[in-house]
Amino acid sequence: MSEIIKIEIRLPNGHWAGDSSRKCPSSNLQIVETMPLSKGRGTAQISTDPELLEILHTLPEIESINILNDEKATVNIVSGGGGFIRPLRIVGLVPRTPFDVVDGWVNWTIQCTPELRKKFIEELKKAELPYRIKSTRISGKSLLTARQLEVFEIARNKGYWATPRKISLVDLSKSLEISKSTLSVLLHSIEGKIVEEFYEEIRQG
Repeated sequence: MSEIIKIEIRLPNGHWAGDSSRKCPSSNLQIVETMPLSKGRGTAQISTDPELLEILHTLPEIESINILNDEKATVNIVSGGGGFIRPLRIVGLVPRTPFDVVDGWVNWTIQCTPELRKKFIEELKKAELPYRIKSTRISGKSLLTARQLEVFEIARNKGYWATPRKISLVDLSKSLEISKSTLSVLLHSIEGKIVEEFYEEIRQG
């Protein structure tokens, strides 16, 4: 069995992504792709705003920057300048890309076993890296319950989320033979789960 966890971690001082984003806390630094190079060095393709790109030029952790356009660049990182943090390397986990770094906090989505997740958290604590688990769910497990899925499919097929809306909440509740208030709670729960699950993908476009 594997889990999909979404976690925020405070990157340590001396990590290029953590340091640059802390100097420009209003900016979003997106790591599109990253890979290790020889002798402990690394490279990453990034997307961010011009202000943070300027800051990257001043960091000792950055060996060189290749500007692709106003918001995208490839950075080469010196040995020890920061890549995947030590707890990730110890446990052998690889976050999904792309991922974001904002004000020193990296947002990772990681798929692993419950045992590896537990070991990863233990290593974060040993490293004294602050973290926040945003969500955990079993891989392959349905996002919605059977009842929520039934209501979701009926509401969608009847055009509840269409623009303009093809069926009112009152008429939909009659169709489902449940009260308006019960349906409202169900729909709110469904929408909340979907928004939370796909927020990062939607925001990143």
